[in-house]
Amino acid sequence: MKKIALIILCALCAYAASAQVNGADGQVIDTTGIYGERADSLDAAVFVSRQAGNYLSKGKEIRTEVISAAGLCKMACCNLAESFENSASVTVGYSDAVTGARQIRLLGLSGVYTQMLDETRPVMRGLSAPFGLSYVPGQWLESIQIAKGSSSVINGVECMTGQINMEHRKPTDEKPLFLNAAVMSDTKMDFNIASSLQMGYKWSTVILGHVSGNIASHDMNHDGFLDDPKMLQFNLSNRWLYQADNGVQVRFGVRALQDKRIGGQVLTDGNGKKVLYDKDTFSMTPADKTDPWGSDILNRSINGYLKVGVPLNESNSQNIAFIADYSYQDMDSYFGATKYLAGQHSAFGNLLYQNEINESHKFTVGLNGTFDRYDEDFRRIVAAAPEQAKAGLTNLANAGLFGEYTFHAGDKFSAIAGLRGDWFVHDGFKVSPRVTLKYMPIDEIVIRANGGRGLRYSTPLVDNIGVFSTGKEFTGDYDRHILEDAWTFGGNITYYMPFGASSNTYLSFDYFRTQFAQQMVVDYEQFVNKISFYALDGSSFTDNFQLDFSVDPVERFNITATFRYTNAKIELAGRGVPVEKPMTSRFKGVLNLQYATNLNKWIFDFTASVNGSCRVYDFMWKDSKGNVLVDGKGKPLYKNGRTPVYPLLYAQVTRRFKGWDVYIGAENLTNFRQKDVVLGSVKDADGFVDPRQASFDASCIWGPLMGIKAHIGFRFTLWKKA
Repeated sequence: MKKIALIILCALCAYAASAQVNGADGQVIDTTGIYGERADSLDAAVFVSRQAGNYLSKGKEIRTEVISAAGLCKMACCNLAESFENSASVTVGYSDAVTGARQIRLLGLSGVYTQMLDETRPVMRGLSAPFGLSYVPGQWLESIQIAKGSSSVINGVECMTGQINMEHRKPTDEKPLFLNAAVMSDTKMDFNIASSLQMGYKWSTVILGHVSGNIASHDMNHDGFLDDPKMLQFNLSNRWLYQADNGVQVRFGVRALQDKRIGGQVLTDGNGKKVLYDKDTFSMTPADKTDPWGSDILNRSINGYLKVGVPLNESNSQNIAFIADYSYQDMDSYFGATKYLAGQHSAFGNLLYQNEINESHKFTVGLNGTFDRYDEDFRRIVAAAPEQAKAGLTNLANAGLFGEYTFHAGDKFSAIAGLRGDWFVHDGFKVSPRVTLKYMPIDEIVIRANGGRGLRYSTPLVDNIGVFSTGKEFTGDYDRHILEDAWTFGGNITYYMPFGASSNTYLSFDYFRTQFAQQMVVDYEQFVNKISFYALDGSSFTDNFQLDFSVDPVERFNITATFRYTNAKIELAGRGVPVEKPMTSRFKGVLNLQYATNLNKWIFDFTASVNGSCRVYDFMWKDSKGNVLVDGKGKPLYKNGRTPVYPLLYAQVTRRFKGWDVYIGAENLTNFRQKDVVLGSVKDADGFVDPRQASFDASCIWGPLMGIKAHIGFRFTLWKKA
């Protein structure tokens, strides 16, 4: 224990992270919040809520999309996963049809390649990644910033496709009480509470609470499986701020979470009562028609962090910052007869020195490190394969030095050059350069370019949790942690047009390419009824194009349109040439309309999206009886091996009173649902579906699982009296 504690302590003392985010006016906001009182704690929060929910930051060096407080209120936004429906940059889907785990895609790649930040602290890593999006209540947040491409070296080495930074409600908010409650037509309920308290000038705190769950379970497509698991989540956070008279700031906080979810097959016993999966009684044989297959997942976590900022002179042009973060994540998961029990200790630390020499020159140097210890107990039992098991401890760590130089030539040109050198515990020393350029030839045009290297240790089973919702055998390196290596380059040009009712009319185009030098490949197509895990031996790349347009044609009416096209290819084993990555949407278009009446008493939101097709796996065929996945016998499940293009519609109306908001809305108004979400489970003469077969697969998800969902809710804000 002493050795473990020493390792964690060393890692805590070796990590730092710092980033800047620009407000709507282009001015830099200190997202670490450690160098002074936040100017955006009250006035800017109210100001942003009157603007477009999504906009591109004009002042930021890197291409950054901001989802403001208004954007977080456009739909139910019960959690972070539901906050991206208005964005074409980020695509959100389910990892499988059983667990309810959500996954994002940025630049056409899985969300594990996007660095998730909680006010610049890396989060949602390892065991917390599959369900982490569901563990951030939307009403806990002030804003979300989506930065594409390689970002600052200060924030660590794991950023490959971009960063998503979350700004939480602050201790300095003048809101002693905030309440939010919502209920969905599928019986899911969501309740949030936030309370910011100031105890004199020096001390302030915010308490954040969340409870969510569903009363009933549904099988709207009548395939014998729950569309969404039965779940119950408790989430509590407490954040503190101390401001000393000499300018020193200390921020610290704790957070605890528990989430229980049961999904999968639903059957009926002899008394006509619905029966769900029970991990303690489930048996692989015989195939009992009252013994349903399913998943049982219990996630628990606790997190604590500390931030200290020390100004070294009166102007704060020189300062030292220290950030430390520790978390423990425990995941007990069962899938039929398979179990995966794991715990993860994670520690982050950052120590940095920043010196702003003058308005044109600034540099930052520091050292940081990451430490993860996994304790895993894995046993895979499926019908058509020998038992697979693994148990033991795995340590993954890196520590590095970094330096970053920033040059500003007035408002016309800026350049950020960064260099990191990291030592990885299993792979030795690696160098990661990154460069960001911004040029404004005239005030109406902004040109950006950035590029650099990203590195991360893969966690194959957790990164691809959908593989557990299959009856397939795992082969290859499923228990190996490959150091994935990618280079991302791209740029953006934005033209701000001189028309509309505001200065926020713009047309923007960007292109980014991610090229992997090494990658963990999860291959469903190499063998029949097997999933292969192996290191990339060939080419893997993604080209991403996006066009954005925003205008306020009249006062209080905003129109935003976005279109994204993705070309993603990978060289799979035995193919010889790169092929289109399966289950990756080729394009997405989003149109959002928002209109507010005078004084924002009524707010009307409408979002329409069109989602492009994707290549499906080679094994997705259908026989003459309608059974899916029969080893290539029959006809393709989808015409030309591609899924259909489909639309989604969302609408919400909000009525605002003094201190109150009441809203009602609906999502997926087209009632579009993916058919054949559970593959390979052939029905018998009685219509019984047996998922114990080797061909069973509930991980081939490309579209919505549920139809129309309505919601109604309220928000109450008690403002501090002057």
